[in-house]
Amino acid sequence: MSQRRPTIHDVADRAGVSVATVSKAMNGRYGVATETADRVLRAVAELGYESSLIARSMRSHRTGVIGVLVADFEPFSAEVLKGVGEALRDSRYDLLAYTGSRGDEDGWERRSLSRLSGTLIDGAIMVTPTVVNVSTEVPLVAVDPHAGPADLPIVECDSFGGAREATHYLIELGHRRIGYIAGRADLRSSIARDAGYRRALADAGIRFDPAYVGAGRYQEATVREVAIDMLSAPDRPTAVFAANDISALAILQVAAELHLDVPRDLSIVGFDDIPEATRLATPLTTVRQPMGRLGAEAAGMLLALLRGEQPEVTHLRLPTKLIPRATTAPPR
Repeated sequence: MSQRRPTIHDVADRAGVSVATVSKAMNGRYGVATETADRVLRAVAELGYESSLIARSMRSHRTGVIGVLVADFEPFSAEVLKGVGEALRDSRYDLLAYTGSRGDEDGWERRSLSRLSGTLIDGAIMVTPTVVNVSTEVPLVAVDPHAGPADLPIVECDSFGGAREATHYLIELGHRRIGYIAGRADLRSSIARDAGYRRALADAGIRFDPAYVGAGRYQEATVREVAIDMLSAPDRPTAVFAANDISALAILQVAAELHLDVPRDLSIVGFDDIPEATRLATPLTTVRQPMGRLGAEAAGMLLALLRGEQPEVTHLRLPTKLIPRATTAPPR
């Protein structure tokens, strides 16, 4: 049988104080002697007591919890979550990771926020949200939002510059037939990466060829289908730039199935630098975006809003860095 959940009355009995004193000690209020407060907190730890978030929010209108809303727990979101967690380590806030998305459904954030706001969270960070101008009673910050204007703080990376650098690197290696597997057309970072790819080609005087571009939408099955068509063509590209690392890993699998040696027959560059990028037999050349810092900066903005302050910067774009590894080489 499971043990009964300890109550505030159990804590009071263990510490030999009143329930009111327990409440004051746990919330750091004035009027409790240091020795008494220490005794209460020892009892709390020994019993494993934690007051109800909902009850706490009804009393104080604050829960001490920050929500991070994600469409899916994929590598990018996981790294952003780590950054948020690190930034909150020394704060008084706990972290609640929540996904209310069903596939590619637009507007999932509104439904999630209506469920969480006011009773479970004091503020929220939305990761790659489909909408940003939502009506809510708690402060919000967006990380890598979809296309469209926003009237709330945003943190993102320099997707345009990173894509331009990646494509330019392939051109410097001697590639001229450079394919591109795009992400979601409604995501502003994907749009910027597409533009960076095209700009690098134009800067080098290389004609843009639609036959070398496919919409992978960050979905592995779709990326595989596009990559098979692109790499099976008689005049296939000698290099491919993928809009994220997950897409690049799928292209690597397709190349192996088509008996293309990487990097001798095909060079591949990704974007993100997820942990899996270095764990391959052939480590992935990629554009590193500071995913952990994206989360940390967003947390800093949100903490400022929760203090009633305006963040020093409300639209932060972080730099990227090309990381050459073993999946790129000059064309044969």
